[in-house]
Amino acid sequence: MTGKERREQLLDIGRTLFAERGFEGTSVEEIAHKAGVSKPVVYEHFGGKEGLYAVVVDREMRRLLDMVTGALTGGHPRELLEQAAFALLDYIEQYTDGFRILVRDSPVAQSTGTFASLISDIATQVEDILGHEFKRRGFDPKLAPMYAQALVGMVALTGQWWLDAQKPKKAEVVAHLVNLSWNGLAGIEPKPRLIGHRKN
Repeated sequence: MTGKERREQLLDIGRTLFAERGFEGTSVEEIAHKAGVSKPVVYEHFGGKEGLYAVVVDREMRRLLDMVTGALTGGHPRELLEQAAFALLDYIEQYTDGFRILVRDSPVAQSTGTFASLISDIATQVEDILGHEFKRRGFDPKLAPMYAQALVGMVALTGQWWLDAQKPKKAEVVAHLVNLSWNGLAGIEPKPRLIGHRKN
């Protein structure tokens, strides 16, 4: 095996084990054993388990972000919501191991590489679309980042649930997500008010 092939093999094995057992439940010994190599080979390529994990997480984050941003091809804003929801659920369905890794809290001390930071990256893409729509409808476009986080978070958390539930069908989940978000957005108040007694 070439060095590049060995590196890819270790990444594939690490990805599978991290998805099954999490970071803490996976050892360098186990990764090396499954690859048929000694522990120093893993250290040589990645510097340790943390390095291997960081590369796996980075690849999954890029894959998901590319799928979501690539899906936002234009059209009516409601169609963009559908495209984004489908892209996230497509990723969950096609790259289940990667999604399982991303939704776990990253043990590697860094500001990126967590599911929350990935959701924030995706929300930034959605923010531009919402900002344009808010401005067009006379709403404050400075609120678009908050709404983008809420929408993307809703889809992501529903995706986590759907991965385990495996029903209803993906298109039905997307239809319901878009129904809630679009019809909720369609009736949005420019200046929402609280009706309860608590004001702060």
